[in-house]
Amino acid sequence: MRPERAITLAAALLLGGCADLGYYWQSASGHLGILRVAKPVPEWLADPAVSAPLKAKLELAQRIRRFAVTELALPDNPSYTSYADLHRRAAVWNVVAAPPYSLTLKNWCFPVAGCVGYRGYYDEAAAKAEAEAQHAKGLETAVYPVPAYSTLGWMNWAGGDPLLSTFIGYPEGELARIVFHELAHQVLYVPGDIVFNESYATAVERIGGAMWLQREASEAARSEYARFDAQRQQFRALALETRRALNEAYESAEAKAGDWSAVDAMKKAAMDAFRERYARLRTEWQGPRQGAYDVWVARANNATFGAQGAYDDLVPGFEALFARENRNWPRFYKEVRRIAALPTMEERRNALQTATGMLQTNSSHDDNNNGEHGA
Repeated sequence: MRPERAITLAAALLLGGCADLGYYWQSASGHLGILRVAKPVPEWLADPAVSAPLKAKLELAQRIRRFAVTELALPDNPSYTSYADLHRRAAVWNVVAAPPYSLTLKNWCFPVAGCVGYRGYYDEAAAKAEAEAQHAKGLETAVYPVPAYSTLGWMNWAGGDPLLSTFIGYPEGELARIVFHELAHQVLYVPGDIVFNESYATAVERIGGAMWLQREASEAARSEYARFDAQRQQFRALALETRRALNEAYESAEAKAGDWSAVDAMKKAAMDAFRERYARLRTEWQGPRQGAYDVWVARANNATFGAQGAYDDLVPGFEALFARENRNWPRFYKEVRRIAALPTMEERRNALQTATGMLQTNSSHDDNNNGEHGA
């Protein structure tokens, strides 16, 4: 479950029009403010005032970064070789909005980045004000904290994207995944296709994270990750079922006939079932992450479900593509670039579906062959 990621092009935003000059200025100045307080990791490690736990995390992050370069073929550049203590709980805050009867997010359009389904702010109050403005227009809205984001390599000349205090304390498996995810955005980015971009980066983080845990992590780190990931998988499955139920309501015969009271009843039933099932799941979970999704569930609406879908919907296709390319990272990236170059979202999705279908067909043939040989 990762609707906590953002892509911010601070430098590119300076190219925007005058109508949004204030917004672009806060984006650029906010990112530059982070760069100003960032220092190279060796300086933090040499500082006797820095705590031992933080130094250990910074050293771990450097090992994770090297693994990303040597084992996952991710970019080797200045990103994540510095660290910034932001003294706040998030790097930015994202605003998402969706209509009352749709999970399709409102798009905001930016230079270079294209149109995306969120609007990021470095000030939480400003994000909440934007959400209120969108709510006044009749949209369902949400504001969520973002611990990490990628400048897509555009700021490597200025030191790259630093490690941040907002995520450096994550458990080992989660820290590895977040670094892999953000570096994956530097490999490729399709302007205006948030689902493709985020699903691709999520696939890289999942596959790469599993490799890191298997090859580099301690048994304690693997056990810690396994407990939380089991909860995450259960929650993702529940959220997916709820998205399907909501979509069925919004595309129902009643919706087409304009019977909105009936649609409202179906929507309420889906949301009530979601919260009831989550409450039952929560009682089964143990440990400090038991309530990890409480805030998300409390604010759940079309906007939050729409944002969550961007990070999950195409992941199976990318995972199938990686398997089809014999789990070879350069070959995988080459094929993802080929698909990314297709002119329309529909063509890109069809290409991923084809990859999934080919993998399933090959697996079926393998199973049949194994059965014959076994006989």
